[in-house]
Amino acid sequence: MSEPPITLYRLQACPYCERVVRTLNEHGLDYRSRYVEPMHSARNVVKRVSGARSVPAIVDRETGVTMSESAKIVEYLESTYGEGGA
Repeated sequence: MSEPPITLYRLQACPYCERVVRTLNEHGLDYRSRYVEPMHSARNVVKRVSGARSVPAIVDRETGVTMSESAKIVEYLESTYGEGGA
């Protein structure tokens, strides 16, 4: 089985992360969750990928997009994979 095109970096019980998860699920998108360190200063994997330690963050290998901040991610997913998107 191949790797899903979208990777979501997230925290357990994070409402902002859950917002992105809901949007991914609403659009039936295949993604992989990577849970990261709760301590902000220890989130080096997210920093390497997105340039910041904040979550949620996504990497979409289909489009080459990497971003963080839940509202921006939801907007991106809606415009890319929603009604008018791909």
